[in-house]
Order: sequence, then structure tokens, then C-alpha cells
Amino acid sequence: MARKGSVLVVDDEEIMRDVLETLLSAEGYRVDLAKTGEEGLEAYGRRAYDVVLLDVSMPGMGGLRALEEILKADPEAVCIIITAYATFDTAIGAWEHGAFSCIRKPFQNEQIIETVASGIKRRRKEEERQNLRRAMSRSVERGSIIGRSEKMQAIFRLVDQVAPARSTVLITGESGTGKELIARAIHMQSPRAQKTFVTVNSSNIPSELLESELFGHTRGAFTGAVAAKKGLFEVADGGSIFLDEIGDIPPETQARLLRVLQEREFTPLGDTAPRKVDVRIVAATNIDLKEAVRQGSFREDLYYRLAVVPIELPPLRDRREDVLALAQHFIRKYNEENGRDVADQLAPDVLALLEQYTWPGNVRELENVIERAVVIAPGPEITRQCLPAEIADPSKAVGSAPLSGGTGALDVSRGVNFYDEVRRFEIDIIRRALDQTGGHQSRAARLLGMNATTLNSKIKTYNIQLRS
Repeated sequence: MARKGSVLVVDDEEIMRDVLETLLSAEGYRVDLAKTGEEGLEAYGRRAYDVVLLDVSMPGMGGLRALEEILKADPEAVCIIITAYATFDTAIGAWEHGAFSCIRKPFQNEQIIETVASGIKRRRKEEERQNLRRAMSRSVERGSIIGRSEKMQAIFRLVDQVAPARSTVLITGESGTGKELIARAIHMQSPRAQKTFVTVNSSNIPSELLESELFGHTRGAFTGAVAAKKGLFEVADGGSIFLDEIGDIPPETQARLLRVLQEREFTPLGDTAPRKVDVRIVAATNIDLKEAVRQGSFREDLYYRLAVVPIELPPLRDRREDVLALAQHFIRKYNEENGRDVADQLAPDVLALLEQYTWPGNVRELENVIERAVVIAPGPEITRQCLPAEIADPSKAVGSAPLSGGTGALDVSRGVNFYDEVRRFEIDIIRRALDQTGGHQSRAARLLGMNATTLNSKIKTYNIQLRS
């Protein structure tokens, strides 16, 4: 007979252990025995049983205490309390401690069999829910980081490997490559998935407020601190914290962050007592931290603490085979959001344009382009006219001579070299605009006809050095 599940019987009476073993083995369950609460806890530490039968009154660790310890180790454990002292208070106490059920001695065999079967069913349903949550988490988180290319498949495999661990992860890559999505995937596939995932964009928080945001403060810690405030590390306790743009944090904050990594504790501003915290840190940056270390703007010891597991995301131009799948995903997404029914099968000329473009804004830029195309498409498909000018007709965008012998057609065979020239041209005009405006990004953005956020993203992507 195939085993239907595993049961651990914990009872100090040998006769009761023998009776339960015989009864449950005959029903097809694997049965293990323990004669004390301590032995039962040790056995459960070796393997997770589907059901645990616990006697309340035992020498040493009693059944309720053993129940409490088992549930600490496995919150989804199914434990059935058996007692000869089944007063109302005992039953209430067992349920309050998290017992699945409470059975009084002497019991009917049918009662044991039915209760154990119900416990097994409960355990199986919970396992199915957990497996479904994990599958949904992977599906949701990976939905926007679609990658059929070998580079992305290798990253997915690495995420699967590192997610269950506690080790710090450093994600690097250009703006728009999906660093936060990878961070969320790591969190959602980890044992911390049911806890908080906190995102901190270091570049968006003024340096004088960053420490207060991260570590919190007491009332009166500084001017304006009219009440105590929890820091984001405390909010993320038990979960994960994503420190985006980690390269932008000032030196004094770097020192305090290093302490969190080394000691797993922090001290709120204005306080003197350190607080322990259990947080997994995932950091990200689009700058070269090794170069920042060489220049003295980033601590070397902090870098090595952060880069325990480095993950480098490739730019979209280095994984052009993913453009079609990503575009189709975004077409379906924005069809649903906008009540459109645009076909996700792209015409060959449109696909060629998308695959040959350099995508300086990476996946984020592709998503914006597809959203616009879905909204303005005059018919059931995306045409060349739905694309921005720099993609639909790059020769006009850069004011250069026609490609491919003057015909104006897109010469795919020369695409890589041509788009490198486009990249260099864009860097050049950004530098000129910054020179003309004295390095003032908002005015330079207006001069270039783009918003300031886009310009800032391109400056970071191209690593354009600004005037000090």
C-alpha cells in the first residue's frame, strides 16, 4: 500500500504509542514515534511531518510547549493534541497555541482516523497554496523581465540560486534594464516573500534626510523632528530592503550602512541604544562602484559587503533577441489598460526597426514606445508611423545622408555600426547643450526638447561627466 502521508506520534505512554502506530500504519501512513516533547521536537527538526499527534501531559516538555516550539519552526505544521484532561480550558489553550484539533482520551479509532485524514488534507492544501504563490510570484515578477536570450536565462538561474539565501546582492546595469524587478524577484522567491519589501531610491532623498529615512529618529533629534519616526530598516524588519542608486549615498551614511551589514543593528538619530534588525539588503547602481572606490567616493569595505552576489544586467541592445517578446508583452499589457485590440504580431519592417534601435533607455524606453504605439495605432496593428521619429527614420533624426546607397532604406547589415554612430551623436549633442547652459540640466533638457528626467537618465546611461 502506498504511503498516504507521514505522522509523528509524541506520547510518554508506550501502550498509547503502540496503539496509534498500529492504527495509523494500517491506514497507510508512515508513523514515527517519540516518547517526550524534546524527542518529538528533535524528530520534527529532521523532517517536516504531515501531522503530529501530541499528548498534553508528559514529563519534561509538555505537549503545549512542544506544540509552540514546532509551530515556531514550521508555522504551517498540523498538530493534533490528545489529552486525558480534555477540559474546556485545555481545548481552548490548544487552539490558542495553534493546534489543528484536540481529541480526548479515551478516543474512538474512527475519530483519530478522520482527524488525521483532515489534517493531511489541510497540509496538502497549504502546500498547494504555497507552490501556487511561488509560481505566481515568479510569473508576476518575471512578466516584465521577459528574457529568452541566454544572458537573461543565466540571470534567472542565478536568481533561483540566491533567492533562498540571506546574502546581500548587488545588481548593476544601465538605467531601465530592470534592476528593481530583479530585486523583487529575489524577494518573492525567498523565505521572506510574505514580509515587507521596501524600496529606497537614494538619489531622490536629500542627503541630509537620508539617514533619518533609513534609520529613523527620536523626537527632538534635529530641528523639525516633532515626533519619533520609524526608519525604513525597521519597517523592513523580517523582509527585504532594496537600496537603489546605492552609489549616490554620502560617506557618513555609507559608514552607518556598513554597521547594519556587519552587526545587523542600527541606531536611530538622537538615540543611544542600538536596535537589532533582520533585513536582507539588495542594492543596485548604474555607476561603476569599483571606479568609485578607486576615486575615493565609495568605501571599499562597504562595496565588498554589498557585492557578495553580483548580478550584472545587460542593456537591451546586447540582447536584441528579447525585443520581440518584450514588445508583445507590452502590447498585451497596454491593450488591456486602454481597451485596445492591437495585434501583438509585428510587421517585419516594424520589428526590424525595433531590433536595430540602440535603446539608450533600455526596457523602460521600449515600454514607453510600445504604450504610445498602442494608443495611437489607427488600425489593428502597429505601423512604422506609430513609432517615434528616431526609431522610424533614424537618418532624418540625425540629419545624415540616406543609408544603403542613397535609397533611404534601412540597411540592417550595417545596423550595429550605424547605431554606434547615433549613440556618439546623441552624447555629443547632450554635451553641447550642457555646455551652452552651464551644466544646468533643466535648461539643457528644454533646449533638447526632452523632459529633465529623460535627460538625467541619458547622462547616467552615457556616463557623461558634469561640470563641478
